[in-house]
Amino acid sequence: MIVHATDLLLLAILALPVASISWTVTHEEVFREPHDYCVEKFKTSRNILVRKFFYLFTCEYCFSHYVAAFFVALTDFHLVFKDWRGYLIGGFALVWVANVLMNLFARIRIDIKAERLDANLKEEQLKTAVATNEEVVASTE
Repeated sequence: MIVHATDLLLLAILALPVASISWTVTHEEVFREPHDYCVEKFKTSRNILVRKFFYLFTCEYCFSHYVAAFFVALTDFHLVFKDWRGYLIGGFALVWVANVLMNLFARIRIDIKAERLDANLKEEQLKTAVATNEEVVASTE
């Protein structure tokens, strides 16, 4: 019932592909068409099971549970216990760490986008100021 450092290292390593796959499928442009299809099915279906099924592909948190379950099965990863309880604990720990990573990535991405927008705004202001200055100089000559 002891968690070793290698278990925690493996948890951190496995969280990377879980986070990467979950984020990519639910947010990135490469999966835009399937994502839009799932959003429409999720919003328009009358059957609750169909709505819940398609919602799984639009929510990184929800989808990460299935990706984590796949990696737990693939790698035989478990924490604390050697039986089914260890797989359950390991799976939920993996989901938690993966979602922390996705939230950090989202925060960094927002900061980068804000900096890019701010730089573009300053560039436009500079161009406007230079153009205005050139007009003033031309009118005084």
